[in-house]
Amino acid sequence: MLLENGNKKIGMKKVKVEEFDFNLPEELIAQTPLAERTESRLMVLDKKTGAITHDVFKNITSFLQPGDCLVLNDTKVLPARLYGTKEDTGAKIEVLLLRQEEGDRWETLVKPAKRIKAGSQVTFGDGRLQAVCVEEKEHGGRVLEFSYEGIFYEVLDELGEMPLPPYIKEQLEEKDRYQTVFAKERGSAAAPTAGLHFTEELLEEIRGMGVHTAFLTLHVGLGTFRPVSVDTIEEHEMHAEFYHVSEGTARLIQQVKEAGGRIISVGTTSTRTLETVARDHDGRIEAASGWTDIFIYPGFPFQAIDGMITNFHLPKSTLIMLVSALAGKEHVMKAYHEAVDEKYRFFSFGDAMLIK
Repeated sequence: MLLENGNKKIGMKKVKVEEFDFNLPEELIAQTPLAERTESRLMVLDKKTGAITHDVFKNITSFLQPGDCLVLNDTKVLPARLYGTKEDTGAKIEVLLLRQEEGDRWETLVKPAKRIKAGSQVTFGDGRLQAVCVEEKEHGGRVLEFSYEGIFYEVLDELGEMPLPPYIKEQLEEKDRYQTVFAKERGSAAAPTAGLHFTEELLEEIRGMGVHTAFLTLHVGLGTFRPVSVDTIEEHEMHAEFYHVSEGTARLIQQVKEAGGRIISVGTTSTRTLETVARDHDGRIEAASGWTDIFIYPGFPFQAIDGMITNFHLPKSTLIMLVSALAGKEHVMKAYHEAVDEKYRFFSFGDAMLIK
């Protein structure tokens, strides 16, 4: 049913992107995080019946069982937004680091891209950091090669800003609030936002009740910033993102599966990573690293996860399509309409949904 790298369906009716649209009042887009991470609201959706219950995230333990395994993405967001000037004209240039290609070469998004051609030079922070464009890509993409003195990440910590999504207009007072408490592996252009609801105390409580926690890495990249601009979802192409699943994580998840425990992924990034690995290893979870462009939408045969914790996503986005693949489009669209009616907070700093 699902062929060609798991991305394209063959011989099935095409699905229109419009089917994943819903009316979202702008005031429901959360502009700032709550004072306490665990005080977000929690909608619980039964993927079999479509039944919905409402709760608070700190009570997530009520819906977990001993022997379950929560799988979390430990990627760390880089302060990846830089503001510089083009050397020959003094034009203001904004650069968003997406992924490190090799050495000091990075794939980036540049605004305004039309000002930066191959050979263009940009300087940041009174010359502390400099870059030259070595390749032009589509959709505003540019490969830049940086030069600096010292350690790149230390320079970036000084000059860079946290790359909040475009729908967040407010300034973030605390940088760490767009970082999970377990963030470890530097490399993301955006946070795996389902993980923002957890505190160390809540994770300890979860472990204390006999629930396993496992960590993998997927560095969130360009796909997060690309809208779906085609009419049918089969036409959309995902941008590849780097993932890593360690030997220890793979062994734990596979043992839980074999013992009959539930695998509950925290976020769409953890889901995409696990399903990529399962697809490539005949349904098993094994240690693996690489690039994934897996696109999960209704009709996808899940092999790795049993449930998922996620935030509320943009209309017509690949993320709401993934959620619909797991819980059924009718159930998900009904849940989203209820979330709007109940004034849930949406997107990165918003409330959470548990699909069980």
